[in-house]
Amino acid sequence: MWVAEPNDAHRMLAATATTNGLGGLITQNVDGLHTAAGHPDVIDLHGRLDRVVCLECGRTTSRARVQDRLSALNPGFSAENVTLLPDGDVDFEDTERFTVAECEYCGGVLKPDVVFFGENAPRQRVEASRQLVNRADWLLVLGSSLAVWSGLRFVKQARARDIPVVIVNRGATRGDELADVKIDAGVTETLRLWLGARELNGMSTQ
Repeated sequence: MWVAEPNDAHRMLAATATTNGLGGLITQNVDGLHTAAGHPDVIDLHGRLDRVVCLECGRTTSRARVQDRLSALNPGFSAENVTLLPDGDVDFEDTERFTVAECEYCGGVLKPDVVFFGENAPRQRVEASRQLVNRADWLLVLGSSLAVWSGLRFVKQARARDIPVVIVNRGATRGDELADVKIDAGVTETLRLWLGARELNGMSTQ
């Protein structure tokens, strides 16, 4: 995660939002890459993996700071002695020697500031997303199967408002029947074609 960089799709969306007022962006991803690409209006619906939140007081801090604290609390502990999992966690059995970092403010339990399976997206982020869809003239869904309700709800909201819904995704999504247009293709290639057509024809984002 530390070395991940925005791809062309992230950069195209950021550039279009900045120069043509494409509008706000709701992302279910937790990698922070839309913000890193320079998008000015991102709602991280499921949180950010580069942040840690206290379950007691709700304060957030950077994952890097917590990592530094863990290293200081556990001198001599090496990541080479454990199995690194795809989500960045580690799997090890010898927990007696390991000291867990507590919240610096209240001593509470810390967790990555992301929505785990079975949890609900924070109400404040959901409401901000609802307001964004309420102001929108149309809704573009990129690279999501809409398999979970947290994303599908906004497609249903757009449909209820009777604004156009366009879905771009490889394979079927749960929102296909609600879409005015469904494009079964990759996000980056579709954005390139769309933006290229706009430049060629002098079209607006409408």
